[in-house]
Amino acid sequence: MKKALLINLLLLTALLNASPAFAQSADISKVQSFIQNIIQIFVTLAGLVATAFLVWGGFRYITSSGNPEALDGAKKTVMYSAIGLAIVLGAFVLSNIVTQIATSAFGGAQ
Repeated sequence: MKKALLINLLLLTALLNASPAFAQSADISKVQSFIQNIIQIFVTLAGLVATAFLVWGGFRYITSSGNPEALDGAKKTVMYSAIGLAIVLGAFVLSNIVTQIATSAFGGAQ
């Protein structure tokens, strides 16, 4: 009981004597460029993965040798990777549109 009281008093003393932390100046362009860089990295990685799956599906399509199950699987791989690539590109375009609208609405630097 005495240890808990002593620990609580020490924590309270430390909190009361803590120096205040002031926020940095609002430089929204740094945040904007950071978010744009993160989105660009994700889009690049997703595009590379989708392209790799397109190539893999094409390879499976060529090497299916008329096997209907393998041919169907290859077609699905190509179709799903093309859909994924379209979604990634659409998300990239949408993020650029939102960035431009937000920049013009809030008066950020371009």
